[in-house]
Amino acid sequence: MRLLTPDSYGGGPAPLLSMQTPNDPLDPLLARWRDAPPPLPGHLSAEVWRRISLAETPAPLGLLARIEAAFARPSFAAAFVAACVLLGLFMAEMRLSRLQAERNTQLAKSYLHLIDPLLDNAANRSATTNRGDTAAPRS
Repeated sequence: MRLLTPDSYGGGPAPLLSMQTPNDPLDPLLARWRDAPPPLPGHLSAEVWRRISLAETPAPLGLLARIEAAFARPSFAAAFVAACVLLGLFMAEMRLSRLQAERNTQLAKSYLHLIDPLLDNAANRSATTNRGDTAAPRS
C-alpha cells in the first residue's frame, strides 16, 4: 500500500476526486423557490396594518361575556379557585372558633356549678339586687 505525499504526486495541488451526486427530488423545488420573486412589501404591510387595526378595536362586551373572557384565562381561573378555597377555609375556621368559644364557656359554667352548686344561686341573687328588684328570693 502506497501513501500519497506531496512528493509522490509531483508537489502540486492534491488531485481532486469527482463524485457524481444522485439526483435529489428536492433540487428542482429548491431551485424554483430560489428564483421566485419576494412578495411585494407594500401589499404585505397593508395587510399587517389591517390586521392590527382589527385586533385593536374590540367589540363592546357585555357583563357575561367579560366574565367568560376572564375565566377563559387559565391564570385568572386558577387564582379564583385558590381564592375560593382559602375563603372556605377561613370561614370554616371562624365557625369552629366560635363553636369552640361557646363550648369553653359552657364547660367553665358547668365546672363552677360542679364545684359550688350554691354559686349559681348567689350569682342570681346578686344580679337581682343590682337591678333594684325588691322581690323576695325564692326558697
